[in-house]
Amino acid sequence: MNYFKSTIKIVNFGPLALLYYLSISELDTYFENYFEILSFNIQLIIIYFWSLKRPEVLGNGHVFFAGIINDVVVGLPLGMSSLSYLVVSLVSTYVKNMTVNTSITTDWFTFFIAIFFSNLTFLILMNNFSNIEISLLDMSYNTFFTLIFFPFFWFIFNMYNSVIIIGKNV
Repeated sequence: MNYFKSTIKIVNFGPLALLYYLSISELDTYFENYFEILSFNIQLIIIYFWSLKRPEVLGNGHVFFAGIINDVVVGLPLGMSSLSYLVVSLVSTYVKNMTVNTSITTDWFTFFIAIFFSNLTFLILMNNFSNIEISLLDMSYNTFFTLIFFPFFWFIFNMYNSVIIIGKNV
């Protein structure tokens, strides 16, 4: 029984470990070597889903720090990814406080709003505080495929969340 509770505590850190792994490794989900336009941002999906469903698993401090790590690894000015990630977290927190019961359709629609404001924040900051060129076409492809893959990851994370909740009740 005690072994089961400690295992569930370790399982609770799964989304956080995945977020840090994706931030530390340069493994972004860019498949441009295989397909010219296929890229998506799984970090945004992780941050949105877990900030919406279980904010105690993925706090804003971890989101900010993962963004800083991502900026260092990718070579962006410090804080650009962090602020974009925090905008996604802010939108999901707002949605969590304003809705009683969420479904895939409401999560998908509000995720679109979160990505829009996140990308807008990123573009404004990059244009004002950096000389790095940003391809709007690549950014739109990334946003499109992130939205397309959101339901797939939503179902996977929802199953993982149900395992965590079942273990929490024991």
